Amino acid sequence: MSDFTPLPHRQSVQNPATHPELTPELLQSLKTKTDAALALLRRIASAYAPAVFANSLGAEDMVLTDLILNNKLPLGIFSLDTGRLPTETYDLMAATEKHYNTRFAVFYPERAALENFVHTNGINAFYESVALRQTCCRIRKVEPLARALAGNKAWITGMRAAQSGTRQNLAVQTRDAEHGLEKFNPLLAWSEQEVWAYIRKHDVPYNPLHDQFYPSIGCAPCTRSLSIGEDIRAGRWWWENPETRECGLHVKQRLAASTNTP
Repeated sequence: MSDFTPLPHRQSVQNPATHPELTPELLQSLKTKTDAALALLRRIASAYAPAVFANSLGAEDMVLTDLILNNKLPLGIFSLDTGRLPTETYDLMAATEKHYNTRFAVFYPERAALENFVHTNGINAFYESVALRQTCCRIRKVEPLARALAGNKAWITGMRAAQSGTRQNLAVQTRDAEHGLEKFNPLLAWSEQEVWAYIRKHDVPYNPLHDQFYPSIGCAPCTRSLSIGEDIRAGRWWWENPETRECGLHVKQRLAASTNTP
């Protein structure tokens, strides 16, 4: 097996990605995109009730959390606890619930399936092959997601087209045939600078790992920090080829683009 040791934390170096200069131009583009995202969220709440937001507690999802809760939109919010999240992610969940005086619905893997996978393949089997890693993701994420989405007409994500090559062809609205509902990506056209400008401007809680060069945060053993200049998703399942670096929650051939526009 290859060396999967993540890069060390670099707490003494300020991460420029999480501290953008709030120029007039950036703030203006942020206002335009914030207004559009809020309008879309309001339309979803009105036309697709009941609808839920899948909050992974990443930077983008914290923006959407702030938009939904500060504007008192009737949209449910849930998170998936895979059982292997970083301590910082659990701390952020607790801090966010306190900050907004709310509680998220939290969904967990099915015990029997997870115990069987670990017993059969080992506690860190996901490093051994793409197939085993995808099975682990299916048990810890995909199956709980299906339970979280059941009974809803739409779900909302924080995905952005600029996050990776696997997401460049996404649409703001798609039909999720597998779950039988509409899927929305309100921040699809946002830049990383705009995400962080919103967080700074509105004092939104966020995961401190972002300051330590973790732009994308998932399960602890499957996430590492980056060197400046690396692709934003390079720290997720970094031992695999880029084309396989998705967990199965989002990028599927069976998701057909909808003709509807926001």
